[in-house]
Amino acid sequence: QVQFVESGGGLVQPGGSLRLSCAASGSAVSIYTMAWYRQAPGNKRELVATILPGGSTNYADSVKGRFTISRDNAKNTVYLQMKSLKPEDTAVYYCNVPFSGSLVRYSWGQGTQVTVSS
Repeated sequence: QVQFVESGGGLVQPGGSLRLSCAASGSAVSIYTMAWYRQAPGNKRELVATILPGGSTNYADSVKGRFTISRDNAKNTVYLQMKSLKPEDTAVYYCNVPFSGSLVRYSWGQGTQVTVSS
């Protein structure tokens, strides 16, 4: 079993930046595709970005060009650098290992709240 601890969220003004971290414990995640998800109030959880073990990345259209996912396998940590933030990016952000479709391999962590507001 792998546990995730997300951190780095906060309150930021539109146009600002944040860097989220996801520390994994219990097992090395270097062999997995890792992903960031987010859930805004009243909405379903959505996939934001993925990074393959080899480093290839994919992004939701809504964040493409503004967010960057990266990983440090030595630290068992995945990052999400977010810039040019918009109010619609407000959500709780989570990381996990995609499994099949919308399913994930492990239990969700507590997430980290990102609020974009002036």
